[in-house]
Amino acid sequence: MFTTLFTHAACLDHDTGLGHPECADRLRAVLAALETEEFYMLERQEAPLATFEQLSRAHPREHVERILALVPEQEHAGIDADTVMSPGSGEAALRAAGAVVAAVDAVASGHSRNAFCAVRPPGHHAEHDKAMGFCLFNNAAVGAYHARAAHGLQRVAVMDFDVHHGNGTQDIFQRDPDLLYCSTHQSPLYPGTGDAGEKGEYGNCVNAPLAAMSGSPEFRHAMTHIILPAIDHFKPDLLIISAGFDAHSRDPLAGLHLTDDDFAWATRKLGDLARTHCGARIVSVLEGGYNLRALATATAAHVRELMYC
Repeated sequence: MFTTLFTHAACLDHDTGLGHPECADRLRAVLAALETEEFYMLERQEAPLATFEQLSRAHPREHVERILALVPEQEHAGIDADTVMSPGSGEAALRAAGAVVAAVDAVASGHSRNAFCAVRPPGHHAEHDKAMGFCLFNNAAVGAYHARAAHGLQRVAVMDFDVHHGNGTQDIFQRDPDLLYCSTHQSPLYPGTGDAGEKGEYGNCVNAPLAAMSGSPEFRHAMTHIILPAIDHFKPDLLIISAGFDAHSRDPLAGLHLTDDDFAWATRKLGDLARTHCGARIVSVLEGGYNLRALATATAAHVRELMYC
């Protein structure tokens, strides 16, 4: 079985405007890093469009329709100060969520061992009925609900190592005992959520906030003593990774000091758990990361480990 890369050129057409950190060059940097010789064994697939039915498992249908209706015919439209859309944003968002749906299909069917979705816009800030923080739809949550509906994978865990807390995924997951959300993130930082006391209605939200200037020792301690035991206890049928690389030491939007080796180590540890509990089924989806060089090298380290999980 392969590691499969899901992406689509339409994700480059989501234009956030001059100077916006969540830009198309991010995806270009990631794809260029994955075109080198060491990744020749990656199977490559085009992301399909997510359907309204698939999106509406994570978001109310009227919310999905409202977001797509806001896509401008020209220039830009802002949902908030951070979250900007262009004429290409609607298809990009549908392809981003559709990539995760297709990745779930691939790993659930046994076609792929695991998958990485190189897509934008990102998703983990998108709440049940609110787009925010560069995010339109919650790609990871759409994938989790699809795993249930299409494949009977009832217990789904999301591990989010983006430097920003995934308030959207937590919002969608927190009242469902068969969905687990785990996060390491800098705190305090946007969006202001993710305190260790935020546990969800069933203890199914596990937050490990890290102080600014934290690096490898603090991150690996949080993973080893908080995150990995929670996933091990949960015993998921599928593991989804919200793979943001903005906790990298070179990232301009935050203040953690992780390295490529930290992302590789975390991927390896998560792969061990996936082999133990869910037949190695991992779907990883790109979230943040805003220094192009760091994003490229950290993503390569992550995908390299996925290929050997």
